Amino acid sequence: MSAQPEYVSVPPPPPAAAAQLLARIRADHRAQRWEPAFERDWAKALEDSRHSYTLTPLHDVVRVWRSRLDSAPAVDAFIASGMDDSDHIALEDVIGARP
Repeated sequence: MSAQPEYVSVPPPPPAAAAQLLARIRADHRAQRWEPAFERDWAKALEDSRHSYTLTPLHDVVRVWRSRLDSAPAVDAFIASGMDDSDHIALEDVIGARP
């Protein structure tokens, strides 16, 4: 019997992933707001990586921004549909308070 890890390992993003994300951000209509935010997150992750000697903070920034960019069309479609979101339900009411 072989031991199996209890977690699923997520493969690291390719080396050019940050540059590809930055190109996608620059092509988006939200580039004016998102580019400085991405660069700020990347700079912080780079500094964290220098201190921790691990690439995990950089990989996390790539994963977070990749998911933001991938979900942006769905958000745009929701906004364009005219759905009423004025009820402003708090997230805590839906999923409960964080510990």
